[in-house]
Amino acid sequence: MRAVVYDRTGERPVITRIPTPECPPDGALVRVEATGVCRSDWHAWRGHDPVALPHVPGHEYAGVVAEVGAEVRGFAPGDRVTAPFVNGCGRCEWCRSGQAQVCPDQTQPGFTHQGSFAEYVVVRAADTNLVAIPASVDAVAAASLGCRFATAYRAVTAHGQVSEGTEVAVFGCGGVGLSAVMIATALGATVTAVDVSPAALERARALGAAHTVDARDADTEEAVGRATGGGAHVTIDAIGSATTAQTAIRSLRRRGTHVQVGLMFGDDEAAALPWGRVIAWELKIIGSHGMPGADYPALLDLVSDGRLRPDLLLGSVVDLEGAIDALVAMDDPQSNTGIVVARVDAGTAMSAKERA
Repeated sequence: MRAVVYDRTGERPVITRIPTPECPPDGALVRVEATGVCRSDWHAWRGHDPVALPHVPGHEYAGVVAEVGAEVRGFAPGDRVTAPFVNGCGRCEWCRSGQAQVCPDQTQPGFTHQGSFAEYVVVRAADTNLVAIPASVDAVAAASLGCRFATAYRAVTAHGQVSEGTEVAVFGCGGVGLSAVMIATALGATVTAVDVSPAALERARALGAAHTVDARDADTEEAVGRATGGGAHVTIDAIGSATTAQTAIRSLRRRGTHVQVGLMFGDDEAAALPWGRVIAWELKIIGSHGMPGADYPALLDLVSDGRLRPDLLLGSVVDLEGAIDALVAMDDPQSNTGIVVARVDAGTAMSAKERA
């Protein structure tokens, strides 16, 4: 099959042919129709999140089941599917209770094994992890849900418990942050978006943010306090840094909730937090790690009936070579142009550029 592969971290990936992965007894082999390009892929490519080399990135995808293992009961070849980026084992107490996103034996295509920047990807424990796609949702839209939109949906709904009248401050207006802006607005919240990019803030306003704060030019905590009438009920760090996490927590009103979505790496993983305020103000700090397949139907219903429009977050639809360009471009933190999704057509011959 054709796949995007890199042999060394930070080295530009190439498109080449590699063996098609085998379908495991409890899993499915999915023919990839579309795959998203996510900042988590960039972290792995840059070596921040170690993966075995050579490596095929990609963890946001939609496609058609090509083959299922003998143990699979809920899916069959020809089914249109997607899957969360965290794949539970399907056997432990967490998976059995519908919380596969915290499975201790989880796998993640694009991290623990070959990902979806390829014509085929393997999904293990298919009955737990595969999600049927409604006919009204096309492959590009389904792939754009994969990590960022689904993660934001769970952060806003399950953890933030956002509803009409909630003051929400979203820190970071990349894919996850803009998704959170859209979802919180659709639920009736008043959203304040925080970023250092004027283009990202403009996009946030277009997606429903009532207020924006340019973190380069203002005392961010004070500016968010003014915008939210005394502090946010809910803050979401969609970036993942000590600075944004601390500022977001300090931007809460008393008894507010901070949801940490952005991944923390290096020194930020052990970042100090303003614990005096957390205790005195009875603040809640919650980590949010994706969304299990069991929770997808409610999200897909909102997409199907038009109440949520993930297509509005699309920056561009490209091919696999364009996916490489988008991945490399993430070296520039201000390169955000919306979600990039690559179309993948199995069986297509490689171009002369790819063969070279």
